[in-house]
Amino acid sequence: MVSSNKQIRLLIVDDEAGFAEVLRKRLERRGIWVETAYRGQDAVRILKEKHFDVALLDLKLGGMDGIEILKIFKMLDPDLPVLMLTGHGSEKAAAESIKLGVADYLSKPIEFSLLLEKVHQAYNRKEVGHGKDKGSSG
Repeated sequence: MVSSNKQIRLLIVDDEAGFAEVLRKRLERRGIWVETAYRGQDAVRILKEKHFDVALLDLKLGGMDGIEILKIFKMLDPDLPVLMLTGHGSEKAAAESIKLGVADYLSKPIEFSLLLEKVHQAYNRKEVGHGKDKGSSG
């Protein structure tokens, strides 16, 4: 059983600042530590500086798109579960995201309770996976 006393560290990457901030506040009220980035370049910099348990990534961003950022995230932290969230979904983008190892592909608008559940599922899968590492010393 995964311990629930550890605080989940979540990185939200979305260029809709209002949406990201409302989401951050709602998640923090439920005990999740959240950092937000509104541009891909900022998200990459933050991920290089800090550890996160889960990332929530918008597909359509100014500058770099979510697929580009997902590729970089997976190079920097291959075990980081990434939830792709988009209001501009396409089958091609979904297929590419899944191929690149996205934990889940979600569409906006999304019910908050479902999003919260998906964040916890991604975190729990990561924690269970780390518990199964063979002889890993760190």
